[in-house]
Amino acid sequence: MDNRSFGLTNRYSVVCAVDGRWQSAPEEVARRLFGAAVSGGDVLLGNGGRLRLDVVSQPEYVTPECGSVLDLVVHDKAGERILEGLLADAGQRLRDEGTAGEISLFKSNADPAGSSPGRQETYLVGRRGDFGRLADILIPFLVTRQIICGTGSVRQTPRGAVYCLSRRADHTGRGLASAAMRPRPLISTRDEARTAAGVRRLYISVGDGTMSETTTLLKAGATDLVLRMAEDGAVLPDLTLDNPVRAIGTVSRDITGRSLVRLADGREVSALDIQREYLVRASDFTDQHGADAVSRRVLGLWERALAAIGAGNLDGIAREIDWVIKYQLLERYRARHDLPLSASEVAWADLAYHDVRRAHGRYYLLQRDGAVERTARDIDIFEAKTVPPPAGRYRQAG
Repeated sequence: MDNRSFGLTNRYSVVCAVDGRWQSAPEEVARRLFGAAVSGGDVLLGNGGRLRLDVVSQPEYVTPECGSVLDLVVHDKAGERILEGLLADAGQRLRDEGTAGEISLFKSNADPAGSSPGRQETYLVGRRGDFGRLADILIPFLVTRQIICGTGSVRQTPRGAVYCLSRRADHTGRGLASAAMRPRPLISTRDEARTAAGVRRLYISVGDGTMSETTTLLKAGATDLVLRMAEDGAVLPDLTLDNPVRAIGTVSRDITGRSLVRLADGREVSALDIQREYLVRASDFTDQHGADAVSRRVLGLWERALAAIGAGNLDGIAREIDWVIKYQLLERYRARHDLPLSASEVAWADLAYHDVRRAHGRYYLLQRDGAVERTARDIDIFEAKTVPPPAGRYRQAG
């Protein structure tokens, strides 16, 4: 599709501290915080997005469907700012009532209780062609995409603590579904009357809730390139996985990208090998069909990320890829305080990376210090809180 639209849905975790003890906020706390904003159900925002509480009272922000990846990054960040403002208002109400406690909001892929709020990506794709073929092409890419787009997570396992590429990998249930509400599919599709003739809405539920603007850009941009190749009928190698659910866990637990996963034809290949194959094909495709500045930036970061991970030299992408930014942050924290990876303090630092409060979140403290790259301007993010993407380039959130 030449005029694809993109959307993101992010679910957030509410955590409160009472008497110095942190716990996931119960339902009544979440509703008290955000109920006034969503008391009538979904709230359509001035920017074309939506705000709501989901079935377990987690606040959820749905971006408008944007006509460019750059607009998507801006409106994703605008959602954080909207919720940060609601959080500040709620905190003031609690202080006015004399209630002690601190409330935090995390754009995280796992809260202290172990649930996985995560995110959902939305892409408009053409209806023509075999959707099964599209899924066969897309699923190996999505399973291994976490090597360049994961946000990282410390997991406690029977063999000890392990740093993984993505916490969401443990909450994925199947490869393909026909409706987005089935449990944890990698991808699903839905035909809706609102969508334009000849297109359908594709949902991707395997991605992490990213903090880094450049990681969000790479994730959506690389996925768009793979979709463009599939829709154009490009000949791609058969990388169909024998067991996508098992493979996604295998990939997540190896930050080197070298662990092997089994393909349906019996071959075994690494996540790095699969991603390199997609990158080569995407580069050839854009050489033949042309690429705009954003696609060139995506291809460049994709190539640098795979090269850095393959060489074991992560410094070259330590300002741009979420899981690397967090990994190095936690390693510095551990070294400074002489802590094992299994320490509770490390688990809290892991979660604090996703705190959307700019004065507290570990990611935002890095951003304040100029330690991460950006793609969006603060003034554009501020405007996107109330103004839709450019005219003719967005659809109202569904």
